[in-house]
Amino acid sequence: MSEKLPQQPQNEEVDLGQLFNAIGRLFEKLFAFIGRLFKSAFSAIIYLIKPLFIYFKFVAVAVVISMVLGFILEQTKEPTYYSNMVVRPHFDSKYQLFSNINYFNSLISSQNVDELSNIFEIDTAKAKALIGFNLEAGPETQNDLFVEYGEYVKGIDTSLVDELSYADYINNRSLMSGNLFTINARSHTQDVFTHLKKGFRKTFENDFSKQQKQVRDTTVYIKRLTYTTQLSRLDSIQKTYLEVLRNQSKNNKLSLGISGALPVQEEKTTTKEYDLFLKEQEIRRALNLLNETVAQENTYFDVLSAFDRVGKIDNNFKQRYIVLFPLLTIVFILLGFLVIRVFNYIKSYE
Repeated sequence: MSEKLPQQPQNEEVDLGQLFNAIGRLFEKLFAFIGRLFKSAFSAIIYLIKPLFIYFKFVAVAVVISMVLGFILEQTKEPTYYSNMVVRPHFDSKYQLFSNINYFNSLISSQNVDELSNIFEIDTAKAKALIGFNLEAGPETQNDLFVEYGEYVKGIDTSLVDELSYADYINNRSLMSGNLFTINARSHTQDVFTHLKKGFRKTFENDFSKQQKQVRDTTVYIKRLTYTTQLSRLDSIQKTYLEVLRNQSKNNKLSLGISGALPVQEEKTTTKEYDLFLKEQEIRRALNLLNETVAQENTYFDVLSAFDRVGKIDNNFKQRYIVLFPLLTIVFILLGFLVIRVFNYIKSYE
């Protein structure tokens, strides 16, 4: 038995060697597969752009012509100006804002200049120069999103809190979830933007928002009347307690203990002045909070950043035809050669 014992380490070394060899072969296959992927991608790219080099003269002429056409179009077309207004709607008027943005864009696309002129109270020339409106969320900071998520969690069932994380809430929130919105307006005229605020004021002051404000004001009036009534009653109770204390200090009544066993004690009327003071402070804090809420939301919307007096010129990529046209030309040329090669392959396939 002692002669067979030294053979066990040799068997273990053989097994480990086979294991390492298998792992090595696995990594070799993995690296080879990755290499084939890169090689295939590189070959596909070369195959795709190869016509650009084979027909370089034709491509160069087409690109130059498209650049000239883009330059001419940029110089001849009307300039586009834009301006933004950041608003905070109240009384759920944000839904009407979203609906009216789509309505304004439909009026612009249908060239209903008279209706646009009537809504924004501008002349028909400026109404005709409007290009469109866009509604975006924000601007919002990370802290604003955390506060919004906290308020949302407070308003739902506690059993659902664990199922909806902060990341899920942010990914699934819609445009209407926030309270801040950026209205982007674009026009061919530079001085129309300050006049657009009148039309958006009508948007926020709609029938539904007016009803919501009326309900809020009625509720606030009832709460304020309740708080003032409670304060008046507390004031009367405090005066009564003070009168009792004055009478007690004047009379200074004394009485003997039970069966004369206890010493002479002074009778005192139990009062709760401190509790009444705390209750009064609680009511006053609630009343102040109510007044602050009314003061902060006493309008249908707040303008955090108004439209610019003079719009900024729009120089985004979609407006740079001198760059956009050559790129589109190259894409169309590549697609054309690709279609021709596919057609020839299908035609010669047996």
